Amino acid sequence: MNFAFSDEQEELRRTIRRFCEQRSPSTEVRRLMETTEGHDEAVWKQMAQELGLQGLATSEQHGGQGFGFIELGIVMEEFGRALLCAPFFSTVCLAASALANAGGADEILQAIAAGERIVALAHAEANGRWDAAGITATATPDGDGFRLDGEKTYVIDGLVADTLIVAARAPGSAADQGVGLFLVAADADGVSREPLNTMDLTRKQARVTLAGARARALGDPGAGWAVLEKTLQQGAVMLAAECVGGAQRCLDMAVEYAKTREQFGRPIGQFQAIKHKCADMLLQVESARTAAYYAMWAAATGDEELPIVASLAKAYATEAYFSVASENIQVHGGIGFTWEHDAHLYYKRAKSSELLFGDPTYHRGLIADRLGI
Repeated sequence: MNFAFSDEQEELRRTIRRFCEQRSPSTEVRRLMETTEGHDEAVWKQMAQELGLQGLATSEQHGGQGFGFIELGIVMEEFGRALLCAPFFSTVCLAASALANAGGADEILQAIAAGERIVALAHAEANGRWDAAGITATATPDGDGFRLDGEKTYVIDGLVADTLIVAARAPGSAADQGVGLFLVAADADGVSREPLNTMDLTRKQARVTLAGARARALGDPGAGWAVLEKTLQQGAVMLAAECVGGAQRCLDMAVEYAKTREQFGRPIGQFQAIKHKCADMLLQVESARTAAYYAMWAAATGDEELPIVASLAKAYATEAYFSVASENIQVHGGIGFTWEHDAHLYYKRAKSSELLFGDPTYHRGLIADRLGI
């Protein structure tokens, strides 16, 4: 394990940062968060055609670049720093990973890599559970396919997706807890979608209702939980990387303000209270970065510790992000509490990320279970 990035990886970071500075200033983030789609189609195409980002971690045989979760984590860290509004996390980090883990559906992976398709993973339900027992949607055999019934919520980019990967139970199957993954066209009969009014408008979520929607199985219709569980672990790692980027930006904002804002004739950064606050923020950011980078390495190498380190990184990085985002507002004082200040954008993304895929307490419980304690 080496935490030093290669020259190629550092160049990737510089390229993504320049791209985000040009295409994702806060004015653009604020514009897109007020739209229904939540992203700019021209930027999405540029990401695919000029940078090849949608296929970054997809194998070359599927039209991708053949890199892995370390490079994908670098991209997510920079996207988190800029709060880039695009269906990248949903399509590339979740859906493409699920397709690769399950095998099959090669044409969809190729379409994702080319930037021609947006795909959303629909697994969570209104019961608020993130485990296999929380999946109650059903898949009923129907000819050479299935009919899906149930409701999914917190579906990231579910409103703009072309294809949905739905977790549902196949009746009569006891394999792998009876959970399967199913592909369904987002505009198919029996599929209805509505936007969710969430705290973080920079990451669009939807509720998807399935009423006899026609679908096909992705792999064994009753053995999809192992695939989904691995996908969620990989997604948690990428979310942790994104949180590190956002937390670093909050720290940078706080330090810059502390150096320039004056009270009683000197910069507020010279006061012990602000100094210590910024020092504590730095400690949290660097600790979160270490956890996220370790988890990126585990995901990239297929290390057997991935289930534990994914939960560790997710719990720590999201908690650290929320803490640093909160402290950033405190350092800014009165102006930090106004909606017009960008600190609020990061604060809301941080809180949303903390709850996504289960809160830190849930992931600490997973760690304890996997350690047998």
